[in-house]
Amino acid sequence: MQHLRCLLLFLFFAVECCCTSATSGGGRWDLLSPSIGIVAMHMQLLHDNRVIIYDRTDFGSSNLSLADNKCRMDPNDLRLVKDCSAHSVEYDVASNSIRPLMVLTDVWCSSGAVTQDGRLVQAGGFNDGDHTVRIYTPCDNGTCDWVEIPFGLIQRRWYATSHILPDGRQIIIGGRRQFNYEFYPKDGSTTTYLLSFLLKTYEFPATENNLYPFVFLNVDGHLFIFANNRAILLDHVNDVVVKTYPQIPDGHPRNYPSTGSAVLLPLKNLQEETVEAEVLVCGGAPKGSFVNANNSRIFDQALDTCARIKITDQDPQWVMETMPMSRVMSDMILLPTGDVLIINGCSNGTAGYDNGRNPVLNPVIYQPDNQYDSRFEVQNPTTIPRMYHSSSILLADGRILVGGSNPHYYYQFTGVLFPTDLSLESFSPSYLDPELGYLRPSIISPVTQTIVGYGQQIPIRFMVPGKVNLELVTVTMVAPSFNTHSFSMSQRLLVLGTGKVTLVGLQKYQIRVATPISGNLAPSGFYMLFVVHQGIPSEAIWIQIK
Repeated sequence: MQHLRCLLLFLFFAVECCCTSATSGGGRWDLLSPSIGIVAMHMQLLHDNRVIIYDRTDFGSSNLSLADNKCRMDPNDLRLVKDCSAHSVEYDVASNSIRPLMVLTDVWCSSGAVTQDGRLVQAGGFNDGDHTVRIYTPCDNGTCDWVEIPFGLIQRRWYATSHILPDGRQIIIGGRRQFNYEFYPKDGSTTTYLLSFLLKTYEFPATENNLYPFVFLNVDGHLFIFANNRAILLDHVNDVVVKTYPQIPDGHPRNYPSTGSAVLLPLKNLQEETVEAEVLVCGGAPKGSFVNANNSRIFDQALDTCARIKITDQDPQWVMETMPMSRVMSDMILLPTGDVLIINGCSNGTAGYDNGRNPVLNPVIYQPDNQYDSRFEVQNPTTIPRMYHSSSILLADGRILVGGSNPHYYYQFTGVLFPTDLSLESFSPSYLDPELGYLRPSIISPVTQTIVGYGQQIPIRFMVPGKVNLELVTVTMVAPSFNTHSFSMSQRLLVLGTGKVTLVGLQKYQIRVATPISGNLAPSGFYMLFVVHQGIPSEAIWIQIK
């Protein structure tokens, strides 16, 4: 029955994409696969342009078998002791294909970050996986898989946030009933650090509203941490809170289960003595929404506001803005142009099982450099609701990969308001419209996966088929993020500059830019580098900064 449903979905969406695929200014949706066999609850793009996707292991069987008749044996599993289905896959962007992977312990509602050398380090989960670290090392021969480190974490991490640090470690912050943080890899220490801010933002006992805190590395090397409706700046090296930010003016919560989203806006003027940093927080659910939805089945209207703050100011203050529609459980993705895509989610209710109503099908683009009252642009809608347990990430070709949605304890495909969705689709912003191809740059050099240093001058050569406006060429550098539960961890975009462009051949140009000067601006690791011409980005090359 499920296979028939997948076939019908595929045929429906093939017709739908053909008929509605390109509308100027509104973006385009394409169905990539009617079923990848699992729910795309967590996603991470790696520097080989493959995406690691995983679900949870205690749903029972997924719709994808493990390779070579393998089975997972787990006496602690709450559903199946012997499970021969996959709960993680590697998605190959180029071939639009998947390869099943094996996770041994439960990865549900975990976190992750990519290391300096490009490995995905995933932290925690539920049940027998809540203290586990799992490492995925990309490979070229199709044999790489998860390696698990039992008790790699000191504390139980479930709904925690990971972030990569300038020294190459990752910090893991919070989690359910965990008011502390720790680091990975370990140096032999068994220390965790109390973070009383998480206790102060915890709404006891039922709601919480401080899980999956929004964490960003500030330009001074400290960590901006937002939970519930307020934020601090943490000196994680010395375990000291160095600044407390004001509460968001409306006082409403923005973290799980009142799930909004947040981004660190693009960092610019990187060679100047002082670099400014701003954070944007959008959507969420009003106070009391989780209790209303969970206990009384009353689905309050989600928040339609964004709050923006310059976190590097001496006296930072929130500035409120109004979105075109209310949203909860949406993702915020930095586009290579420096704009922000707000995608997925619904307009009523909260996160949590069956607590959302009225899916929001239209993405919105937020243009941070526009005038205050003209920053939002509504995009073309999808036809697939992306509710609780959906995810999205930026790909190197400029598309947004979107998948997931399962507001149920197990896979349920019939008899429910929002069936479990195993499909994968892409959203192409209007900058990918074919009629703009004559403006689209393509990078000639350096070649992909070039190693660069800090503060290094890089000559970048590119081609443009049509006439080039030499004043409207920019180079951006984007860190691939780990996305789950409406937050993209370690996401950041740096504008390397709009240096002088010179003609070096027929339709060939060169621009010289400088890389960031320190790991506080760009932690060592892999980044996607784009050339943007008149708002049209090239396909990215991968560079490794160290």
